[in-house]
Formats: sequence, C-alpha cells, structure tokens
Amino acid sequence: MSSQRSQPAVTSPDPPAERQNDCFMDSPTNTKPAKNTIEISKLIAFESTRPEEMVVQDAANSDYPDGGLRAWMVVCGSFVGVFSTSGLVNSWGVFQSYYETTLLQKTDPSRIALIGSLQYALVFLPGLVTGRLFDLGYFRIPYAFWSAVFVASIFLTAQCSKYWQFLLCQGLTQGLAVGMTFGPATAVLGHWFLKRRGLVFGFMALGASIGGTAFPILTRTLISRIGYQWTMRIKGFIALCTMTISNLVLRRRLPPKKVMGGLINTQAFKNPAFTLYCWAQFTAFLGVYTVLTYIDVRAISLGVPVDFSFYLVSIANAGSAFGRVLGGLLVDRFGVVNITAPATVLTAVLTFVWPLIRSKGGFIGLAIPYGFSSGIVVSTFSLPMYAMGDIENAGRRMGMVFSMAALGGLAGPPIDGAIIRATGNYKWVGVFAGSVSLVSVGFLLWTRYIMLRGKLFGKF
Repeated sequence: MSSQRSQPAVTSPDPPAERQNDCFMDSPTNTKPAKNTIEISKLIAFESTRPEEMVVQDAANSDYPDGGLRAWMVVCGSFVGVFSTSGLVNSWGVFQSYYETTLLQKTDPSRIALIGSLQYALVFLPGLVTGRLFDLGYFRIPYAFWSAVFVASIFLTAQCSKYWQFLLCQGLTQGLAVGMTFGPATAVLGHWFLKRRGLVFGFMALGASIGGTAFPILTRTLISRIGYQWTMRIKGFIALCTMTISNLVLRRRLPPKKVMGGLINTQAFKNPAFTLYCWAQFTAFLGVYTVLTYIDVRAISLGVPVDFSFYLVSIANAGSAFGRVLGGLLVDRFGVVNITAPATVLTAVLTFVWPLIRSKGGFIGLAIPYGFSSGIVVSTFSLPMYAMGDIENAGRRMGMVFSMAALGGLAGPPIDGAIIRATGNYKWVGVFAGSVSLVSVGFLLWTRYIMLRGKLFGKF
C-alpha cells in the first residue's frame, strides 16, 4: 500500500515548530515530497482498519528539536518528578519488611504485599485516563493537582497505624497520584525528542532508580534516629520540592488534536502487533516486581542481618540505574524489542536462581544484575507506542499498554505471597515469576516478527 497521499495545501497561522507534519506535504499539482521533509529509516506503522494490513509512513521529523535548552529542561522536569514518585514506589521492599517486623507484625505478609502491588499497579493503570487527557491537551492543571495529592499522601501515611489506613493512604491514594503524574511526564518527552527518545526515556527513568536507591537508605537511617513518622514527613518535604520543580519546567510542545473516540481506541487492537505487545507487558509485570518485593524479606528469613538486608533494595535500584541509561542508548541504536527481549530473559533466569541463594554475597551478586536487567524492561517498554501509530494517539495507546502492565503488577506480588503461604518457601515463587517472564519474551518476539514483516534481522 502506498504511503504517499495527495492532499490540498493547508494554510495555517501556526509557526512551524507548533505543527505536526504529515508524512508528505503535497500540493494539488505536485505529489512529490516537500523540500523540508526529512526522510529517515525509522518507519511508523499505525492501526489499519484491516488486521492483516499495516500502513507504513515515513516520518517527517524536521520539527522535533531533539535537543536544546528548553527540551532538556523538560527532561530534567520528568527526571525530578519520577525521582520522588516512582522512586518511592520502587523502595516498597523496605516498607514490606519493616511493616512485617514492626507496625503490621500480626498482618499476613500477602495482605501487606497488597499495599505495594496497589502502588505498582496504579503507576500504570491510570494511563487510560492520563493518556486520553494528554492527547486532548489537558496537562498542566491535572499534573499540578495530582502532584499535590501525592505530597499530601506521604504526610498522611506518617499518621497511619492500622492496616486499612496504610492500604488507603500509601497503597491507593499515593499509588493513584503517582500514576496520574507518571503518564503525562512520560508522554510529554515524545513532543520534544524523536531520534534520542531511548536516551531521554532512560535518563528520565534514571530518576526512579536514584530515588529507589536513596529512599531505602534514607528510611533505614532516619527511622532508627527520629522514628517512622518524622521519616515520612521528611520524605514529604523532599517530594514537595521535587514536584514543584517538575511543575515549573514541564511543558507540552505540540498542539492538541481533536481525535475521535473515548479512553480506549479499539481500532488499535486490530493491529495484531499492538495486541501481542499488550499481553507481553501484562506477563512481564506479573513477574518483574517479585524479587524487588521479597529480596530483603527472604534475606532476613535466612539470618542475614536486618541492618544489611534493608540495603538490598537500594543495591538493586543502583543496578537498575545503569540498566535504564544503557538500555536507553542501546534501544536508539538497535531497537526496543531487540534489547528488552534479552533483558527479560536475563530477568527470568535471575528470578529462577533467587530462591537458591543463601549468603550475603549471593544476594549482592543477584541484586545488581537483576536491577540492571529489570531496569531495562521497565524503562523502555512504552517506546514502541510511538512506532505503532500517529503521534496524536500516542498518549491513548500508551495508556492502554500501561493499563495491561498495571494489571500484571497488581496481581503479581499477592500471588507470590499466596504461594509463600501455601508452600512455606520461595522456590515456587521463583518458578512462577520466572515462567511468566519467559512467556512475555515469547509475546515480544511475536510482536517483533509482525512489525518486521517476518524478517529475521531488523531494528525494532
């Protein structure tokens, strides 16, 4: 099917930087590409009305800054935002072990894990709403509102003493606020970068790793000195500063488009590659948070000193920092699935091995590479959404994939906790989480096969 379309010339008062170019800007008398069109090798495939068809267009990318002070300020705004939001979520493992041994000692571990799984899920589940609102142009006011809710939820968590209070404030409210800010902070990067998207997404995700490294250390250090309540309040003040900066510098660049449809674009599922990719993320997130949730609990059960086990989550997140940045660089060069599929395999193998480890050195040796590989998986999985359709619908497609990932993140840790309770050990937890990760690899490779039209070699 030809990617070149003839269309009337359109006169617009908008400056070139505020316009989204079609694949070719043709006049009625000349069907050749306009002179300002830059042809690149990256192809954008979007949803067709027929499942067996994939309409392919060359991207006209002349209006993407791909750098400059304003663009990098946006990246920094996303960075400091996810430092506090996703960084706090990534440090849940510390709270899991602390609650089990102190504040919620009489509560079943699987019920405590539900607090963390709610957070993991709600990072992505609101993507259906935030993606659609972003496509329609609603960004600054919702982002500011949910930033305030996030900060307030931390101060409220400091006052909690019962399970239902932690579930409501830390699990539901805090998780929802993180999700309502994470989606827009991610989508806005696509307005400013194209060729460097992998790099800037990796840099943004680095904020989550640094936050996930710093917050567990901060928690462990301060709780013993000033107590739980003031530790949470200090985190709240940190979040207040970072979210204020994020709100000041984050901006859209492209104008909103009136795209028909609701929260879910059902036409997207007529593209089999998109459908398979959704299932790939569901199964990936069903298992990817298992080790991060239970690594320190498992270490404590084996007699590893509590003072040391608290730092295992920080060690894993430090490894994740390298994975997120390096993964971003590699996907720009080789393609997203070409990198995330091997990273998911490594994550699965390490998950299988994790229950067999019994020494302090072994836990360190596992936490670093696990953080590295899982960091690649969670930081780059949204990138293919830009390559599966037009930019006007990117937020909605991203929200749909986020929601599938959220369902996996919501179900995973409680299932793990139920397996632990039923079997009394972590062996079958590792088998379950590692197996679903390998299923995800199968879906990823199937998606790649469709996108590359059956070619063995290619960039995707």
